[in-house]
Amino acid sequence: MEYEPTECDQMTCYTRHLKEVFEKAGIEFTKENKRQADKYFKQWLGKTACSETWKELKTRLEDPANKEEVVKNLRAAFS
Repeated sequence: MEYEPTECDQMTCYTRHLKEVFEKAGIEFTKENKRQADKYFKQWLGKTACSETWKELKTRLEDPANKEEVVKNLRAAFS
């Protein structure tokens, strides 16, 4: 699936809720990194809208094992 930019790319929408995930992944919580994470999460989850992406991430973050998977994948996306 090729990523296509959306209006959400201009903001960091749901990523503002991911500070703890960024910290656990060892990634600086900057505006540019939040944009990059948004692009990554949309590709990884197969979503195009921020609301769909956040809904899926929020569900995953509620379970400790799935949360660790999100952290691991975010870390890999930045390496």
